[in-house]
Amino acid sequence: MSVGYDHVDTAALKAAGVRLGYTPGVLADATAELAIALLLATSRKIVQSSKTVPSGEWKAWSPFWMCGKGILDSTVGIIGLGTIGKKIAERIAPFRPSRILYTGSGKNTCSVPLFTLGSKLYSAEYAHLDTLLSESDFVVVICVLNESTRHLINEDTLSKMKPGSILINVSRGDVVDQSALYNALSKSSKREGIAAAGLDVCTPEPLPIDSPLLQLPNCLIIPHLGSATVETRKFVSLSLITPLHSAMVDICIRNIIAGLRDQEMPHEVNL
Repeated sequence: MSVGYDHVDTAALKAAGVRLGYTPGVLADATAELAIALLLATSRKIVQSSKTVPSGEWKAWSPFWMCGKGILDSTVGIIGLGTIGKKIAERIAPFRPSRILYTGSGKNTCSVPLFTLGSKLYSAEYAHLDTLLSESDFVVVICVLNESTRHLINEDTLSKMKPGSILINVSRGDVVDQSALYNALSKSSKREGIAAAGLDVCTPEPLPIDSPLLQLPNCLIIPHLGSATVETRKFVSLSLITPLHSAMVDICIRNIIAGLRDQEMPHEVNL
């Protein structure tokens, strides 16, 4: 029972004629909350600035010391507008960005309505990946990991990002080329490249303590905490001992029954 399926040998399943189902939405709210937390922590330099208090670096007030980037009137780009991507968009909208862009592997290229706040209808507007990267102040990656998305964020795509923009990855570590990310983040002090990155996932996990990324003050890495809320973990645990009352187990059962009947699964991975 999981949302991702990169831990499964899909080629072997396809060769054997075995179908694969998954359980979307189980961790969506918790992961969306964490994406916003990473975005705020990196954009407002929360971790960097907190370290200046015990170190004694906090001196008299200075106009631009530790100033970060605000979300108000910014452009936020989301790579992968699935269940979690939509929940991230819904949570970012109250901060009143000027635009929310999205791109993905699906066929949908229409604007996706999110909700109305006051008199304004917030929607996610489709954009080609290059456009999203060049126009977004914040780029949130929440796409599925497969061969087409492995190292999707690489030297080329990072070079297309807006100077001073911020990258958030809450999908899978291998979606980002970490060597290329290190190089891009190292340029930020020269007013080139991206300003910061917030990563909930990396490759490998746990990340070795000698990783160059850990030496960068503008790279915030946390240990894959996407689903780490007490409520979510309780829900998953209770699902296993009270399956008759579990939406997650219900999805699994419906997938299995449909598969056994050679019918379309409610949630099936396209192998």
